[in-house]
Amino acid sequence: MSRRVVALSVIMAIAWGGLALALANDMAPKLGLDLQGGTSVILRAPEGTDADVLEKAVETMRRRIEAIGGVQEPEIQVSGDRNVLIQLPGVTDQEQALSVVGQTGQLSFRPVLAQSDSLGDIFNSTETTLATDSGDSATSTTSTTLPGIDPVTGLTIKDDPSQPAWLASYLPDGTIDEVLFLDGSDLLGEQVDEALPYFDPTENRWVVQLGLDAEGAQAFEVMTKAAAQYGLYVDPQRRIAIVLDGEIMSAPWVTPDEGISGGTAIISTGSQGEANDLSVVLRYGSLPISFERLDVKKVSATLGSDSLQGGLLAGVGGLVLVAIAVILYYRVLGLVTVLGITVFGSLLIAIIGTMGRVSGLTLTLSGVTGIIVSIGITADSYIVFFERIKEEVRGGRPLLLAVDEGFSRAYRTILTADTVSFMGAFLLYVLAIGPVKGFALSLGIATLVDVVVAFVFTKNAVAILARTHLGEGGWFSIRGASGVVPERVAS
Repeated sequence: MSRRVVALSVIMAIAWGGLALALANDMAPKLGLDLQGGTSVILRAPEGTDADVLEKAVETMRRRIEAIGGVQEPEIQVSGDRNVLIQLPGVTDQEQALSVVGQTGQLSFRPVLAQSDSLGDIFNSTETTLATDSGDSATSTTSTTLPGIDPVTGLTIKDDPSQPAWLASYLPDGTIDEVLFLDGSDLLGEQVDEALPYFDPTENRWVVQLGLDAEGAQAFEVMTKAAAQYGLYVDPQRRIAIVLDGEIMSAPWVTPDEGISGGTAIISTGSQGEANDLSVVLRYGSLPISFERLDVKKVSATLGSDSLQGGLLAGVGGLVLVAIAVILYYRVLGLVTVLGITVFGSLLIAIIGTMGRVSGLTLTLSGVTGIIVSIGITADSYIVFFERIKEEVRGGRPLLLAVDEGFSRAYRTILTADTVSFMGAFLLYVLAIGPVKGFALSLGIATLVDVVVAFVFTKNAVAILARTHLGEGGWFSIRGASGVVPERVAS
């Protein structure tokens, strides 16, 4: 008896305590794109791209997105021969989405040669003195652009990391922040081993710790030593630019006067967000191929939110009706059912919330459907168990023996049914894509939880009740639910 009480107490503490802990630590289930909105991006690879190269690019995108945080279970999948569909739940800023997945060029580290205060500095301007008929002189200015320079923006049209170029960094609103003239370099993103953002309490600032491989460390040391000979915070040639796809992502100053050796460096940033974004760029900046953007759109969550609210309202109403029905039909066993469903639901929500925090799992409309189906499966497990008990009692067995034998027979049936459900969910998850995958995952998790709850909670709860007054006596008891009164059994 004491072991049953302990087991029952433990499962309820884990379920309800886990739910409370998850909610208190902001680990409630994360909603998917169809429920909370977000951004959808479609990219197209060059024609003839091999499938393995495309998969490598998709994996790099996934690591990029997961590394920035705040994007809940991004869905990235290959569509057709060379299209990639990317769905970012919770990301309503299209510029942020494009900054995550749209940068597809090569990452490089470039020495800064000059800084332009105005775009006009980029152009070659020559002054020519002309003689007029009156004998006066006039000065005219003739401007010609450098080769490869856009005459409108004044920036290099197509950046080659090995060649000098005029490139710009941009503010969040898309306007140019500054324009720098950069030298060519062979220090590329492939030579970055790690880039970790963290808060430096001694300097009270967010920084990124950069680590390079042996070849990269040697090139970085030469580059920073050359930059260190110029004036700190005075001469722009003291800076090293980090460039991705022709855009300057950062251009920090080289502070050590002797340069940086050893292949590690600390890059100061302005905020945690900047540190996270820069670390993502450094680690996952380069893709094996360049993509063309076919479509970028914001997805509204209005329809999904209305559907979710309607589904929750219908679900709560249905659960209330089911609770009333099972209590009227199964008496005290109906209370076990209601209590067991709360244990089941608490465990399920806590698990999905935890997986959302750990692995980025999100709850979509299809996932909600899987949970609703699983609740029906769980309710069916209770009915199978209770009907077995009623059969044993009507067959003349003592109540305690009827409960033990009834569970043994019912649990085999429950395991068989849940095994079929789990196998179906597993096959759907492996073979399907998109919403069906979410349905299968929710159904599979719920099926496993049902098996645990039936064995640990339901079995012990009914066995404990059978040893109390609610087991043998009165209309509301277990025996009362079976329709066999104690006097008839005694006779």
